[in-house]
Amino acid sequence: MTYQADTFLMTTSAIEPAREGRFILLLGALVAFGPLSIDLYLPALPAMAVGLAASAEAVQLTITVFLAGFSVGMLFYGPISDRYGRRTVLLSGIAIFALASLACVLALAVEQLIVARFLQALGGGAASVLARAVVRDVYTPTEAIRKLSLMAMVTAIAPLLAPILGSVLLEHFGWRGTFGALLAWGLLSLLVVWFQLPETLPAERRGQLSLASAFAAYGRLLCDPVALGLLLAGGMSFAAMFAYITGGPFYFIELHGYSPLAFSLLFAANALGIFAANYLNSRLVRSQGAAVMAGVGSGFGFVGALLLWVASGVGDALPAVLAGLFIVVSMTGLLGANCVGLLMARYPQNAGASAALFGASQFGLGMLASAAISYFHDPNGRAMAWVILAVSGMSLLGWFCFRLCGERR
Repeated sequence: MTYQADTFLMTTSAIEPAREGRFILLLGALVAFGPLSIDLYLPALPAMAVGLAASAEAVQLTITVFLAGFSVGMLFYGPISDRYGRRTVLLSGIAIFALASLACVLALAVEQLIVARFLQALGGGAASVLARAVVRDVYTPTEAIRKLSLMAMVTAIAPLLAPILGSVLLEHFGWRGTFGALLAWGLLSLLVVWFQLPETLPAERRGQLSLASAFAAYGRLLCDPVALGLLLAGGMSFAAMFAYITGGPFYFIELHGYSPLAFSLLFAANALGIFAANYLNSRLVRSQGAAVMAGVGSGFGFVGALLLWVASGVGDALPAVLAGLFIVVSMTGLLGANCVGLLMARYPQNAGASAALFGASQFGLGMLASAAISYFHDPNGRAMAWVILAVSGMSLLGWFCFRLCGERR
């Protein structure tokens, strides 16, 4: 049974709870393309370096190029979908993702894997950005933020379970098994979207927007200090998490002797923090407001980063390091949905472009943080602590910019 677009364009109260639940579950699974594509193979990074006779820095580069490709893909798909609709663009992106996943499975050298990962990310970017745009097509601004938080709870299952599944795949099938699982995920998603997701932005709602005008929305967003503040607040929080994703496997597995499974369980604990933060946001955003909840997230994120930085410099106090990382990663759950929801509410006619620019800022800044970890790679984790502290501070500055500039207008 397929969903009908006009059903979802009614008021939220008119939607059957069971059908709406399946709708949110599907969109959350689409947003999970990014974290699933990274977290699933994290435990396999050291094994990939051995299997491909590559350095740790070269293998870490597969994360960096994925973030770059994801960002570029988002920037392309957002305005295209504002002009031509969501469904066809989404299906095309998922198909590219599946083909590139097959190329990852077949890669014989780290250079081939890097190229395949970039193409995989170009396709996967469609799923993440357009799922958020669909929410804005269907719901009012405040309700959209609540639904984005619920979607993020679904998405949080990916970093919760993916590293554990990845370690199991690594043990039984080697590192190529992780990319085989991504290939299966891409094909399954293609079928589900084909049969279950309608067009939520029909032609009559697109107006006479030209393709050039759709892309020109980026210029308006980047010249708006309120929008820039939201991009910085949400993007830099995401960058802190990706600094941990890039540096964490080598820090915990090589330096502290964690097994791949033990590291996976540690990563899953952080994912539970994201899940809890999104649940809290879905309950409180109506009463407290999205701006306040985002401020709480950026503030506590900086506190966690400061704790991590201090702990890593005084005898490597591992319990405090773990606590700081948990706070930093968890607070992305308060920043993501609120910041992108506020941005799309500010630019409702360019919801696709707004979601794309926000997603690109997250993954683009995450790419820079990942590249910094790779460049300053050190055996004691200090580079990871410094990068997380720097980007968490910039996230907090972004929220202040949003609040101050918003109050003046």
